[in-house]
Amino acid sequence: MTVTPGTSPPVRPTVDAGRLWAGGAATAVVAALVALVGVLIGNAVLDVKMVAPPLLPIGDSFAVRYALTAAALALVATGLAHVLVLTTPRPRAFFSWIVGLATLVGAVLPFAVDGSMGGKLATALVDLVLGLCILSLLSSVMARTTSVSRSTPPGERSDRGSYR
Repeated sequence: MTVTPGTSPPVRPTVDAGRLWAGGAATAVVAALVALVGVLIGNAVLDVKMVAPPLLPIGDSFAVRYALTAAALALVATGLAHVLVLTTPRPRAFFSWIVGLATLVGAVLPFAVDGSMGGKLATALVDLVLGLCILSLLSSVMARTTSVSRSTPPGERSDRGSYR
């Protein structure tokens, strides 16, 4: 490909996939623990029966299902981040909007199911904290594992002053 004078070389996104997914796995562990702590505080400490948002049907324990669902959502968000980095011009902006809106859905959804107002509020708060947790951690991971480089034709100097 030839670059004509006055034009920039094409932009190529790069991602350190191993580190991105390791960060996603760590985020999944944190999200599961946030869900577990949220259920413990809501149900055990505050004695509020939280409402059940859509959860993975694994096991009989509400806390375990909530934690596993939170971990799974963090991994889905990692996959989304990976796809966005490879396909969109501003991946972190799109990622923030998508996860932010999904978090809003998670925080509003408890009010659409049967239960006490206290249970709905507790569940909405846990969902909000989960979404913010996933958003902040994966945004940081994306910042450290992705970059945009310009293609440099063979024999020409790149912006960094090294030859490719």
